[in-house]
Amino acid sequence: MKQLAEVKEEIESWDRLVTRVQDLLDLALLEDESLRSEIEAEIEELQKELEQRELNTLLAGPYDRGNAILAIHAGAGGVDAQDWAAMLQRMYLRWAERHGYDVEILDYSEGEEAGIKSVTMAISGRNAYGYLKAEKGVHRLVRLSPFDAAHRRHTSFAQVEVLPETGSDSEDIVINPNDLRIDIFRSSSAGGQNVQKNATAVRITHLPTGIVVSCQNERSQLQNRENAMRVLRARLAALKQEEQERKLAELRGEYKKAEWGNQIRSYVLHPYQMVKDHRTNYEVGNTQAVLDGDIDGFIEAYLRQNARPQHILTPST
Repeated sequence: MKQLAEVKEEIESWDRLVTRVQDLLDLALLEDESLRSEIEAEIEELQKELEQRELNTLLAGPYDRGNAILAIHAGAGGVDAQDWAAMLQRMYLRWAERHGYDVEILDYSEGEEAGIKSVTMAISGRNAYGYLKAEKGVHRLVRLSPFDAAHRRHTSFAQVEVLPETGSDSEDIVINPNDLRIDIFRSSSAGGQNVQKNATAVRITHLPTGIVVSCQNERSQLQNRENAMRVLRARLAALKQEEQERKLAELRGEYKKAEWGNQIRSYVLHPYQMVKDHRTNYEVGNTQAVLDGDIDGFIEAYLRQNARPQHILTPST
């Protein structure tokens, strides 16, 4: 019924678009000069909507139309890296707000002096995973450090992880309870202070894969367990998808192992202002706009590049 509702909405949205185009053509045929500004404004709106629909056609993956789980982990760079992770969290929250997506914090670990060590967020809305999968990888920041007394230039790194959220009733991911080790412990904040005396934080280890997830953001042990299972299902779905993509890439002769040092994007705030994606070479000079959530250009460039047909290498070539 859910799939039926989605297809029905898709068809009805195209029908509404066809009606708008036909109405616009009817107005143009009137050749009324007083309607010119109204017609031109409607043409501009239609062009924007068509561009967005064209972009949506690039979302052909099995999970692209669904929700996403996005995790940010501070990397090399000490306090600067933890502050950088917090800046990225703000960027994605702003982006989600622009697109009308709902955001739920599943797990959160504060930094020791500033920023965050890690955060895991569920971002819910149509096409959330399809768009955000472009953000997966290492993000690099170059700036004058506000935490350095000498105000020297520092380079910081953060890892962004994007996973497809699958429902508990998904047939793609089946988890055997016997494959899980579940540990309960006390939630803690920066400095080791207990959030509460009761043990409510949950750590789940998936024994066959070694995947470990933990959640301590909620005061309820049951809620933390449910959130941890959501993240575990997402990690297993991502693992399955990555294995399929790896096999296909090896057939094409283009497989490269993802390494920590291979940053996907650099954000330079000093000595000049520039944000550049190293996969697509798309770059923007307005760094503040990007950090305020204006990342659609980077996402679109990534989706269009990856939609290009790939030529399979054969022994003869």
